[in-house]
Amino acid sequence: MAKKKYLFNPDTLSYEETDNTFLHFLKRVLLHLLSATSIAVVFFFLFISFIRSPEEVKLIQEKNRLQAQYKLLERNMDEVNEILEDMQQRDDNLYRVVFQADPIPYSVRKSVTGKSDYYDQLLTMTNSQIAAETTKKYDEIKKQLYIQSKSYDELVGLAGKQEEMLQCIPAIQPILNKDLTRTASGFGWRIDPIYRTRRFHAGMDFTAPTGTEIYATGNGTIRKSGWQQGYGNTVEVNHGFGYLTRYGHMQKVNVRVGQKVKRGDVIGFVGNTGKSTGPHLHYEVHYRGKVMNPQNYYFLDLSPEEYDKMVQLSNNAGQMFD
Repeated sequence: MAKKKYLFNPDTLSYEETDNTFLHFLKRVLLHLLSATSIAVVFFFLFISFIRSPEEVKLIQEKNRLQAQYKLLERNMDEVNEILEDMQQRDDNLYRVVFQADPIPYSVRKSVTGKSDYYDQLLTMTNSQIAAETTKKYDEIKKQLYIQSKSYDELVGLAGKQEEMLQCIPAIQPILNKDLTRTASGFGWRIDPIYRTRRFHAGMDFTAPTGTEIYATGNGTIRKSGWQQGYGNTVEVNHGFGYLTRYGHMQKVNVRVGQKVKRGDVIGFVGNTGKSTGPHLHYEVHYRGKVMNPQNYYFLDLSPEEYDKMVQLSNNAGQMFD
């Protein structure tokens, strides 16, 4: 039997019996362990929160350096993008207008060649968000620079063909009309001479005696030569560079399909064939498949005063001849 132990209690000034069992001892040991563990945990978190290891310090410095580089790269790319946008505007509004070339679509300029799974893969890397955004922006600029480079290559080619293009553009009147007395009916809505209703007139009419010479208004290749419904004896000239001209109601055709012609060559003679109410030439200009007003293309054989007079005459004519 274990001996009983007594401790003096100064409050009661007497000896009191103490608990000397194993359970009491175990409780005291566990209490001390719990206290020591709690204090250790607190000191551990304080240590890792305020004191960094050499490796961690090195990683933080590397991260800060990379972020500074990314920001600098992003700022440089923004400056490059501004320059590129200026080049694109000059390309669309000046160079391609001068050479009469269609502007590059916005969707083509802004398209990106990178694959989406490639960007998704970047998101799993260190500093992934920054890397993905920066890489994507770089890919966009790289593609735009490539498109712009190809655009200028095309413009250089057009510049080399500028003289040829100027020779091919329909730039004179199709018949001899220096005094403008043969200008009959212009482009636009006119009165149909047969049905007496308003109908869109897709060209200009020139009155002239039967047999009057008709000239090619620009260099090109004969696309059609012969009878065409409504137009009678007709000639179409493909001038290239998007231009096509049509000459209708001829008495006689003077060319064949595939023949090369130059500006001023006689391609036929004025007549009264097809849907026509009198000897005249019906003349059309088409550019990239769209019918144009021919009066805008007589810049080689008319002075400014003559041009103004011709425009006034063609606009005043209310009835066409075909």
